[in-house]
Amino acid sequence: MRISIDADKCVAVGVCALAAPEVFDQNEDDGVVVLLDATPGPEQYDAVQEAIIRCPAAVIRLEQGGEPERLGEPGPRTEPGPGPQADPVKRTEGDGGA
Repeated sequence: MRISIDADKCVAVGVCALAAPEVFDQNEDDGVVVLLDATPGPEQYDAVQEAIIRCPAAVIRLEQGGEPERLGEPGPRTEPGPGPQADPVKRTEGDGGA
C-alpha cells in the first residue's frame, strides 16, 4: 500500500490524523495534513481507509498493487428519480389495449 496526499487542497479538518495517527499528522501552523508514513504496513489499512472516507476534501490517495483507490473522492451526484415509470408501451386506439 502506498499513500499520497494533495496538501494544497487540504482543508485542515484533521479527521485523517484522528483515524490513522501513525500515518497522518497535522502541521502545527495551519493544520494541513502531514504524511508520516507513505508506505504503512497492512495493519494500518483499515485506519487509512477510514481516513480516506472521512476526508472532506478527498486529498488522500491509496495505491494498492499499482492501482489507485480514491475512496474519499466525491462520486457523481445523483438526484432521486421521479418514481415508478409508466408502462413504456404506447397504446393506440384499436389495438385492444393488450
